[in-house]
Amino acid sequence: MATAEGTSPIIVEDQVDKGLKSGALGLISATTMGVASTAPAYSLAVTLGLVVAFVGLHAPIVAVLAFIPIFLTSIGYSELNKADPDCGTTFTWGTRAFGPKTGFAGGWAIVAADVLCMASLAQIAGQYVFLLFGSTSIGDNATSGWVLLVGLIWLVLMTYICYRGIEVSAALQRVLLGVELLMLVVLAITALVKVYSGNHPATSIHVAWSWFNPFQISSFTAFVSGIILMLFIYWGWDTAVSVNEETKDPEKTPGQAAILSTIILLVTYVLVIVGAQAFAGVGSKGIGLGNTANFDVLSSLGTEVFGGHGIGLLLARLLILMVLSSAAASTQTTILPTARTTLSMATYRAIPKVFAKMHPRYLTPTVSTIVMGVLSALLYLWFNFTSGGFVITDAVTAIGLYIAFYYGLTAFACTWYYRRTLLSSQRNLWMQGILPTLGGLMMYAAGGWSLWADWDVASNNSFTSWLMPFWPHWYIGGVFVIAFLSALAGLIAGIIMRFVAPAYWRKETLTRSTPTLVPE
Repeated sequence: MATAEGTSPIIVEDQVDKGLKSGALGLISATTMGVASTAPAYSLAVTLGLVVAFVGLHAPIVAVLAFIPIFLTSIGYSELNKADPDCGTTFTWGTRAFGPKTGFAGGWAIVAADVLCMASLAQIAGQYVFLLFGSTSIGDNATSGWVLLVGLIWLVLMTYICYRGIEVSAALQRVLLGVELLMLVVLAITALVKVYSGNHPATSIHVAWSWFNPFQISSFTAFVSGIILMLFIYWGWDTAVSVNEETKDPEKTPGQAAILSTIILLVTYVLVIVGAQAFAGVGSKGIGLGNTANFDVLSSLGTEVFGGHGIGLLLARLLILMVLSSAAASTQTTILPTARTTLSMATYRAIPKVFAKMHPRYLTPTVSTIVMGVLSALLYLWFNFTSGGFVITDAVTAIGLYIAFYYGLTAFACTWYYRRTLLSSQRNLWMQGILPTLGGLMMYAAGGWSLWADWDVASNNSFTSWLMPFWPHWYIGGVFVIAFLSALAGLIAGIIMRFVAPAYWRKETLTRSTPTLVPE
């Protein structure tokens, strides 16, 4: 195994054959996975209104600024993948760089974020099925039993597709993503044309340069809260790296796909946010993006932008179908990296070995995929019946904390991993050191500030809260409670595994100097 102690700046780790189907994905398929995993339409639908609530008209610049740490972090992913294209990504790299405790924490953060996300994805999928067929009385009710049933069916279907095989998944993603991006662009352009042609609602406003001035945002806390929510909107591009062991040229293609994915997302998001904001405004009534009565942004905009008759109605329904397919696609691509993270963790004995079991024909992680699907369904059931379903909204914000944590950890791991070769060239200093470190610092600064704000109910960062039944009887924000309980579950799991299967924790299965283990 080559190490950083050597003279060569190129470090390539010995690889573990986990039984995945190698060479199944090219650059286009990997990029498709990365973009589709973010679910651009779904993410905008459920998050843009929350961002506007914090930063008002400045949502476009927040989208641009949130891209900076995302892009810098993606460079760290690309550089680490060149040395160690392991599907465990943050778990594997964090362990190699900092040790088993840090690596396990990074792996658990990926699992926690993905499982929390599944509940929101299932709910949106359930609601949009009914909106697609005009049943608004059911579709607008997030806690409807019918919505719950359809959401659970979606989880089952997407879990089966991931179980069936990576090539089927990639082929489906290309179709879904093509429709999704096309409809988002059509929506944004149509909205802007109507704003400037005079055929627009009274709430419409013209695009202004002030929208891109972050110093006019009301407070720093509002700015950071908007950034954390925007991290959720960008989140998912790292799926392109999670399927690295199933990609052609695994040392280069996944990293290129990850960086390309973030750029595509930036352009798409800024265009749609500007178009939607110009057309609807940010008011708290009607179609205004600040109207909390609208459970999502795009469903209320579709008919207004395209019209309710003829071709307009067709486009409005197609927009609903696009958000539905986006949620379904993201459900699938959320299961994919989670199952591969647990596969890697099981291979190196950080969690029970059963999670490393592979299907002999489909070459997919069977137990990992099924368990992730089942856990997501159970969590969706719990969230749906708690606090009128508002827990799901808080879960979206809590996901942002975990995103900031494991993205930042990966960025720091890159710098530490290559620390002995950073000065071998200016390229290495910037691409493996300075830029990833800046991305990590930005992630942790935003996450730390947001965590404090999520604890304090007075900050209004949460839709739900919890009253401590013991002294000092504080009200704690629901976002903090969700993040804390998820971390506590990971801590307990780590303690149990340390006693039940201590090999990983003793640095016997995964370090920079110990030979890697081949699955049995």
